[in-house]
Amino acid sequence: MSSEPKYKLEYVWLDGYLPEPNLRSKTKIVSKAPQSVADCPVWGFDGSSTQQAEGHDSDCVLVPVALYPDSTRRNGYLVMCEVHLPKDKGPHPSNFRATVADDDGGLWVGFEQEYFLYKDGKPLGFPESGYPAPQGPYYTGVGYKNVGCIARKIVEEHIDICHDAGIELEGINAEVAKGQWEFQIFAKGAKKAADDMWIARYLLLRHCEQYGVDVEWHCKPIRGDWNGSGMHTNFSTNLLRDKGGKAYFEKLMAAFDKYKDEHIAAYGPDNHLRLTGLHETQSIDKFNYGVANRGASIRIPHSFVAGDAYRGYLEDRRPNSQADPYKILARLLKTISEVKA
Repeated sequence: MSSEPKYKLEYVWLDGYLPEPNLRSKTKIVSKAPQSVADCPVWGFDGSSTQQAEGHDSDCVLVPVALYPDSTRRNGYLVMCEVHLPKDKGPHPSNFRATVADDDGGLWVGFEQEYFLYKDGKPLGFPESGYPAPQGPYYTGVGYKNVGCIARKIVEEHIDICHDAGIELEGINAEVAKGQWEFQIFAKGAKKAADDMWIARYLLLRHCEQYGVDVEWHCKPIRGDWNGSGMHTNFSTNLLRDKGGKAYFEKLMAAFDKYKDEHIAAYGPDNHLRLTGLHETQSIDKFNYGVANRGASIRIPHSFVAGDAYRGYLEDRRPNSQADPYKILARLLKTISEVKA
């Protein structure tokens, strides 16, 4: 038996399911540790099992685009991949990473990923039948009756796993509904931000397996007077950070208003259930913005308007928790690119 070490490369990709993709992965064993994504070979998979090909012509190609250390496995690595068509035919139609512009204007992104932890078909902490006490004590809550113990353990361990992978997870908190949580990811560069978010999601899903817990990404899994789940997207560009100005800001907001329907189309399924004008949201068919207004489409931080500078970052509160980060950032960049200083 060979004593040479072996390395586990977990190839991660997005399938072709609608309205939003699922994460898929499989392990490749290699004899040399990769130093960069260039050391990860192109691989393939059966696209007929992932809604990405027909059975009579099922080969799809995995093209590595990002590499992460995986502290949960000995000699482990995570390899984020784009799906391509065989025979050098380019990106697969389900590959929305390929729609994100390479010239992103120095985009910095902060995603706020909300989600529910589920067990036995209901959020953690919900009684066998009916509902727990109304919302109020759960947001940033402490204590078993508010957040339980398994949930706290899961989210704390998820922080460490993400940090080990080199992902800039900047914070977590219990959210407004019982069983609902949030983590925040920051990255510089549109593709990197979206890659990091998908890998962070993957790590959470995989970590929950050992606890018999599911992650519910849907934006409104509990109907009624319970908060939905969003993925608020904080963004800035070189121009917004370095120059800004009220005139440019107003032109930018006019463009966001003009393309509000296109943004909603990219911001996740069933958003009409969440964007109702209640629970800190604006109605899905309207666009507005306001300083510190969590009921607006775009929230403007006080720091942005300090001294009438109109400089810094903005928060788009419309993307929902199930949205594809690649689609969100592709649409943001397309709108921003049309506005000149």
